[in-house]
Amino acid sequence: MTTSTRGATKTPAVLVLEDGRIFRGRAYGAVGETFGEAVFSTGMTGYQETLTDPSYHRQVVVMTAPHVGNTGVNDEDMESKKIWVSGYVVRDPARVPSSWRSRRTLDEELDAQGVVGISGIDTRALTRHLRERGAMRVGIFSGDTIQDDAALLARVQEAPQMKGANLSAEVATTEPYVVPALGEKKFTVAAVDLGIKGMTPHRMAERGIEVHVLPATATVEDVYAVNPDGVFFSNGPGDPATADHPVSVMRGVLERGTPLFGICFGNQILGRALGFGTFKLKYGHRGINQPVQDRTTGKVEVTAHNHGFAVDAPLDRVSETPFGRAEVSHVCLNDNVVEGLQLLDRPAFSVQYHPEAAAGPHDAAYLFDRFVSLMEGQRA
Repeated sequence: MTTSTRGATKTPAVLVLEDGRIFRGRAYGAVGETFGEAVFSTGMTGYQETLTDPSYHRQVVVMTAPHVGNTGVNDEDMESKKIWVSGYVVRDPARVPSSWRSRRTLDEELDAQGVVGISGIDTRALTRHLRERGAMRVGIFSGDTIQDDAALLARVQEAPQMKGANLSAEVATTEPYVVPALGEKKFTVAAVDLGIKGMTPHRMAERGIEVHVLPATATVEDVYAVNPDGVFFSNGPGDPATADHPVSVMRGVLERGTPLFGICFGNQILGRALGFGTFKLKYGHRGINQPVQDRTTGKVEVTAHNHGFAVDAPLDRVSETPFGRAEVSHVCLNDNVVEGLQLLDRPAFSVQYHPEAAAGPHDAAYLFDRFVSLMEGQRA
């Protein structure tokens, strides 16, 4: 991505999809060009958490809510140290932030971090197009980077696809670090960072867990060097079919019978470790209003999602795996996509969504308590 300092807000911008559909609007954020996978997010709030979620690496996010930026940007709600989205698409950006917590405008933050965006386009039409045709490659061009339509389309079609992309090591920490327990320390957890959000270890710390966050390249020996009571595999970007190393590490954890919890990418890693396949969804689940049923209780939760891939596991029966019996524990009520797995003979489970609620509803916070219960049971 190449960028230059943002000029006037009336700087023209063009969004080009790989199938040739073109939208014309105004520059938002940095002026320049960017490429990625076009996806849409249905959340009406929480854009700052979305932008700084490492799972969105190499994705151009289209906001379905028409008015974006009204709470500005603060210094407390960042989920990582930077904005990870490749580009940002909004219809009607706020002119003036109205939150007392705001420190700067969203436009200013995007510009400062070199994130190319576009505003003033029909995001409803773009979202409908992506729902019908599926997520696809996209380019945003503004200012001097705009050329004739054919040349822009050719550049978009040369960009790499998300399928087959191995991205977790690009967003994960390179050095281990520790998030201390809040209050009395009860457990130690080794968390394999595949693109972890800051709120996730915080939710565990609230429950008396000292979290040792390890790089995506961590080995089984690295995991057990911290003497963990439990092991956690985080969310992250990319195609799970490329994640052979995390799958190997997870199998090592399963062989030892250590309590295990995975979310999002971690759910797909568990699926692969158990012998299930994964596949790319047509347009994925992104937003903070996705209905999921916990099949173990019958309860329906409103949940936060960001995934374009899913686990291919049978919904109608218990499966035999190299690590005992496994079943689908959670399912999306919109399309019956697998949203959770659990082993019946070992202390391991995972969900496809984000229970840390940053941003999003708190319906799934119990999953961290379930992880604690597994570690208590193992210790007993």
